[in-house]
Amino acid sequence: MASQEMQVSDEALAIAKKQATLSYRVKRAKWSYGMLAPYFILFFFFTILPVLMSIVLSFTYFNMLEWPQWVGWKNYIKLFLEDDIFLVSLKNTLIFAVVTGPVSYFLCLLFAWIINEFKGWTRAFLTLIFYAPSICGNAYLVWNLILTGDRYGYLNGLLLKFDFINEAIIWMKTEKYILPCLIVVQLWLSLGTGFLSFIAGLQTVDKSLYEAAALDGVKNRWQELWYVTLPAMKPQLMFGAVMQITQSFAVADISVQLAGNPSVNYAGATVVTHLLDYGSTRFEMGYASAVATVLFLLMVGTNKLVQKILRRVGE
Repeated sequence: MASQEMQVSDEALAIAKKQATLSYRVKRAKWSYGMLAPYFILFFFFTILPVLMSIVLSFTYFNMLEWPQWVGWKNYIKLFLEDDIFLVSLKNTLIFAVVTGPVSYFLCLLFAWIINEFKGWTRAFLTLIFYAPSICGNAYLVWNLILTGDRYGYLNGLLLKFDFINEAIIWMKTEKYILPCLIVVQLWLSLGTGFLSFIAGLQTVDKSLYEAAALDGVKNRWQELWYVTLPAMKPQLMFGAVMQITQSFAVADISVQLAGNPSVNYAGATVVTHLLDYGSTRFEMGYASAVATVLFLLMVGTNKLVQKILRRVGE
């Protein structure tokens, strides 16, 4: 009897090992993998492969005319020890990320939470109003009118009318005003995809969870938010965090459109504008790839940190 039981357990162990193999799981779910294959192929060739190629090219000198020449760590040494403009752009980018990232994230969550309290067409209309700036193609035209450096600019006109200033300020050509103005514009544009994901997440929270929480001692809306709402929408919180981090580190268009490239004393320069300078203007693709790799590592590291923090929501 004991030998039969041992034989049965050995067979069960063999079956379990077989089921644990990758080939078995792929064969069992072949139709699912087949449906995922088109997306995975596109994702690999247009996302993963370019990232890997950029990392490799960052160790080379490549001007797009000659074959890449291996230079080792030379690009990175130049980047951190010789390129003063990169250090300025890195500082500006980190300021953007530290200020606009968390602020825009909490604004997205706050406005989504408030708007979700409305019903029907009112909620849809408010969602459109808050989301519209992020998809507005004329956003830079609007802010150029506001920040025009003469008395006809809306901001100058308002400040002159109420005697806050005595003469018009050239906002985007004065070094100390460039970065604060760009941060304000970035915050105005930041209620985008993350905001929509929060709206969707709030609408999918099971209402019975609130009744159960009330029986467990949850007494007010803030406790409901922390112990019920946020834990129930963790996937949307993660997605929103990734989107906001990406936006805060990838600031470039608003700097180029409003402050120019280069801006005054590089006050509005970011890592991406520096990358565009070397990649699209000078065609030093090896050095541009080094800049892109540093930016990629910054984004990945920040995402890991934020995800670790978000896992503690509701604890």
